[in-house]
Formats: sequence, structure tokens, C-alpha cells
Amino acid sequence: KMSKISEVTTKADIKPKSMHRAKIWSDDVENLYRFQQAGYRDEVEYKQVKQVDEVECWPETGFVKKLQRRDNTFYYYNRQRECEDKDVHKVKVYVY
Repeated sequence: KMSKISEVTTKADIKPKSMHRAKIWSDDVENLYRFQQAGYRDEVEYKQVKQVDEVECWPETGFVKKLQRRDNTFYYYNRQRECEDKDVHKVKVYVY
């Protein structure tokens, strides 16, 4: 399934209109957590910086599987949830 963020065109340099912090865990929050751990705002910024069309995801859960950081090292993620409840409030949710 495509996340809502994927539907935003990634051609132009899109800047978010606003940002709020996540309050409860969800699939989208989990993926944002993974992008932000790797040093990106979200999927939109990752695709702009890395010039990729697709992000590798786990087929079972839809969570991000592998991300390339700006210094070209890779982050690999588990298929299960990694963002714990105590970390949910650290996740920034950007609105476009």
C-alpha cells in the first residue's frame, strides 16, 4: 500500500507547510521514525535527495526495510515495529 506521502509528487523541491509531533504510534509514524533516524524529514525528502522512485519496504508490514544515509552508509530495519512508545513523541509529522 502506498502511504499518503508517496502520492505527493517528488519532482519539485517540496517544502512542508507545517510540522507537529506524533502523539500515538501508527504505521506512518513508524516509517517517519525510520526516515528521521537516517537523517531525513520523511519519504518525500529521501526521494529528492537520493533520486530514487521507490523505498525498499517489508512486504509483510509495509515498513521501510533499508535506507541510505547522506554519507552513503545504510540503515537496515526489522520487519517489526522499532519505534517504541517512549520515542513516538520525538517523531516529526510534516504536512504538505
